[in-house]
Order: sequence, then C-alpha cells, then structure tokens
Amino acid sequence: MPRFSFGEWVEDAVDWLQSNLTWIFDAIKTVLGGMYDGVNAVLGGGEPLLMAAIFAVLAFWLRGIVPAVLTFAGFALIDSLALWNEAMATLSLVIVAAVITIVIAVPMGIWAARNSKVSATLRPVLDVMQTMPAFVYLIPGVMFFGVGVTPGVIATIVFAMPPGVRMTELGIRQVDGELVEAAEAFGTTPKHTLTRVQLPLALPTIMAGINQVIMLALSMVVIGGMAGAGGLGEKVYAAITQLQVGLAAESGIAVVILAMYLDRMTGALNERVSPLGRRAAAKAAAGARRMKFAHYKPGTAVAMVGVVVLALVAGGLNIAGSSDDSKGSQAAAGDVGKGQKINMGYIPWDEGIASTFLWKEILEQRGFDTGVTQLDAGPLYSGVARGDIDFQTDAWLPTTHKDYWDKYSDQLEDYGSWYGPTSLELTVPSYVEGIDSLEDLKGQGKKFNGKIIGIEASAGMMGTLDKQVLKEYGLEGEYKVVSSSTSSMLAELNASIKKKEPVVVTLWSPHWAYGAHDLKKLKDPKGAWGEGEQIHTVAKKDFAKDFPELTGWLKDFKLSEDQLASLEVELQKGGAGKEKESARHWMDAHPDVVEQLTPVTG
Repeated sequence: MPRFSFGEWVEDAVDWLQSNLTWIFDAIKTVLGGMYDGVNAVLGGGEPLLMAAIFAVLAFWLRGIVPAVLTFAGFALIDSLALWNEAMATLSLVIVAAVITIVIAVPMGIWAARNSKVSATLRPVLDVMQTMPAFVYLIPGVMFFGVGVTPGVIATIVFAMPPGVRMTELGIRQVDGELVEAAEAFGTTPKHTLTRVQLPLALPTIMAGINQVIMLALSMVVIGGMAGAGGLGEKVYAAITQLQVGLAAESGIAVVILAMYLDRMTGALNERVSPLGRRAAAKAAAGARRMKFAHYKPGTAVAMVGVVVLALVAGGLNIAGSSDDSKGSQAAAGDVGKGQKINMGYIPWDEGIASTFLWKEILEQRGFDTGVTQLDAGPLYSGVARGDIDFQTDAWLPTTHKDYWDKYSDQLEDYGSWYGPTSLELTVPSYVEGIDSLEDLKGQGKKFNGKIIGIEASAGMMGTLDKQVLKEYGLEGEYKVVSSSTSSMLAELNASIKKKEPVVVTLWSPHWAYGAHDLKKLKDPKGAWGEGEQIHTVAKKDFAKDFPELTGWLKDFKLSEDQLASLEVELQKGGAGKEKESARHWMDAHPDVVEQLTPVTG
C-alpha cells in the first residue's frame, strides 16, 4: 500500500488559519485571558490563611466540621510549601476551563439525549476528543494563541468535554419513560418536562459528569505547564525536567490537595442542588445518633455570611498591601526600567536557567518588572516570534536549534553570542575502560546493550548524531539512539553510575554533570560533531524599539567559562525554587557584574 499522508494538508490548513483568522484567535485569547486574570485576582489576591478559611467555610457548609478542619489544614500546608500563588493560578485555570466546559457540555448532552441523530453524530467526535493524546491539543493551541494560559485553557476544555456531554445524555435517557409520559399526558410542555421532570431526576448523573470534568481539567495542569500556563503545572514540569525529586513531591502534594478538595466539594454539592441528594442527606442526618455535631452543617445564609466577612477582611488586607507595594514600585520607577514589564523564557538547560535568572535579578535592580516562563524549545521560539516572550538567552546556533531558527528567523532578532564555543559529545563514566574515543565504540555494542541514551528527539544534536556521527564511525545498526528527555538521560546516567554499569549518553559542554560525576568526553578525531556552537541571545522583532537601552546591554552580554560555571554551581547549591536567591548570592560575590553587564550612562 502506498503511504497515505495528510500531515501536509493539516499544516496548510493551520497556515491559512494563522494568516486569515488571527483576529478571531486574538479575541478568544483576550476573553479567556481576562476571565483567568479576574478569577486569579480574586483567589490569589487575599491573605493565604484567610482564603484557606473561606475554603474551609465552604467545606463546612457542604460536608461538615471534620472536612472543614482538613480543608484548612490542607491549604495551610500548601501555603507553608510556598506554593500558594501557583496553587491559586492552577485553581483559577481549572475553574475557568470547567465553567466554559460545563456551559457547553450540558446543553450538548441535553440535545443529544433528545435527538438520536445528534447523539450519533457527537459520539465519534467525543471518542476522538477523549482518546487523542492530550499533548496534541497544545500544538495548535500554541500556534494560534501563543504561550501562556490560553493554550492550557483550550486544551483543558477539549480534553474535559466528553464526560460532561456523555453523562448529561446518559442521565436524561435513564429517566423513567413512564414518568415522562405521565407528564406529557397531563399537558406538560416539552420545555417543562425537561426542566421539571428530566433534569431534576438526572441531576445526580449530571453532577457526576461535572465532577469528572473538573478532575480531568485538573489532570491537565502539568501539560498546560509545558505551554507556559504557569501554576503547579509549571512547577511539576520544572521538577521533571531538572530531576528535582523534592520539588516534584511538594508540587504533587499540592495538586493532590486541590484534587481532593474539588472532588469532595463537587460530590457534596449534589446533596444541595438535587432533590434526591437532599432526601438522602436528610435521611442520613436523621439516622445519626452519635456525635451529631460532627454531622452538623450550617445553613446557606450562615455560610454565606462567613464567606462574605472573610472575603471583606482579605480584600481589605489586600488593598493595604497593594498600597505598600505601590510605594515600592514608585521607587523602582525612577530607575532605568521605570516599571516596564519584561517576559523572559528559558529551556530547562543549566546555562539557560542560570543566565535567565541572572538577568531577572539584574533587571529588577534596574527597575524592570520581570517574569520568567519555562518552556520546551519549540514553544519558546514560537513564543518569542509571536511576541509573547520578549527574549531568551539559550539559543544554540548554528546546529542544535537550526530547525527553529530556520522557521522563525524572520520574526526574531539575534543579538549575538554571549558564550562559546560549546561542544556536543558522547560521554561515558570514567570507570568504563577502553572507551576513550568515538572510534572505540565500534564492536562494543553488547557492552552498552546496543543503546546510546539521547535527549529530546527535537534537539539538533540528535539529528547530527543519527545522520553524521553514527555513519562516520560505522556505528549504524550496532547502536540504537534512544530518544527520551534531558531529565531521563540524566536519570539513566545517575542510575548506571550507582550500579557501576557501562552507559553512553549524549551530553554537551557546559553542563553541571561534568562537575557532579567523573565522566569522559569521547574524542571525535573525525570531527563528525562539527565545530563548537555559540549560545546566543534572541529577542522578538520589535524588541529594540520597546527596550532600546536593554537592547544594547544584551548585545554586549558576555560570560566567561569560569563565571558561568560558578553561577551554575551556585544555582545547584541553592536548589529548585530558589534560583533567584541563588543568582543574587552569586552577584553578591561578584559585585561588579551589574555595572559591567548593564552600565547606566548619564
């Protein structure tokens, strides 16, 4: 059979949409971004413990005193882990996506339940939406809406939609047909039959579908983090890519707390809104003879008064805090940045993390308002090209990021190299004897199980390895290059070193692994890897117009090998989540670096 390929048709369609319907995508981005910002301002703007108390009051209203205490303890734990802002950002994204999904899914489910043709048409569409890998939804999301919250919301809506539609349709179809016939026999209109008979009886099933919508929305937080959606997803993604087990555990616990809270509250909400649920709750309360106080739930009016009082207190503290912040921002406004917002992006490679947080700290000292976002290379270049990201400092040219540069170069500005030359290499632990050069690998495939552990398949060095290095040294067929991720490669290297097992991995210089382990760079006598690369600073097209003085600083930006190595070591010692503080400590040890990198004239 000849190969049937429709990928080019999809790409052509995407290009047409980008060229002709940009105004629609911009409008959607504005609406979704505004909704998210509004919800996040409410949830993230208050004092954490007061907000935790509000969540506890809602749990008291819906579930009782014990769940309320556990709720407060859980959210207090999130605050103590210094993940409150991230948790509220994640909760905001889930709320916005879930509300939009429910508003669309429930009417569609009702329509499908009342029309067999609609049901038959929707079924395969829902199957595709539910079974398509969730990562796929991020690709058009990033291309149409750029990096940020919007692609995460869009992907979440698509991924979480099917159970909402299916469960609504199922609930209505399961209503006893005789009840519907009796209502119609008494002259009830189809509209009132739906609202007064079918929906009340189907409500428990519909609420179960809404619960699943919310749970699926929360499960998308990590995937959304890959597109710059922020929140706990970005923390989990950073932990995965940087092998930070502690950060992964802390962020994971925060996600679990949110998931348990949302699951229990949406489940209990059924008792408040459903006639069947209220009946079951009343029966359970009447049967409870012991510890009645544990089953006590305040009335709706009492709970709402408590929420309003706590919200007013939190709002008052927030206003007071914002006035204090404004005084500080006024002081910063007198400096070079004058409070201008700068968005930086970085790939989770060590030199990228180090240089990005160094610039973050320097620019904040110069009066800029800086934000950083971790992204994979593809979304990062796309984000800079669209202007969602102002600049990034980890462009490996001309080889590793060649494909991205070729695709987006007309939308980017290259401000030159700040470090180089770098080198790409295959590396083995020093205890692997007799393997000192790429030539020594030939005939030794069994020793390494025929595998070379690689990084992301999209990385330019992986293409060079497959197309040039293996061919040049006659290693094709003997070795299989295993594409994984940088974190997986490092995990395999660490595990092999602990077991004293032979392993060959892709690596590059500079990299902290050479300081952490005793490794050998395999010599490349034939020069198959090519010449060393340079690490460039790349900015959006109109960057010089928006930030003229900063443009000059970035063009003159240079770090020596010693400076970069010591900065990376400082960040490694500081650990995950403390990159900014670690960069500040390094700057304290190098007091002249601010004046050298960002000289102020006049």
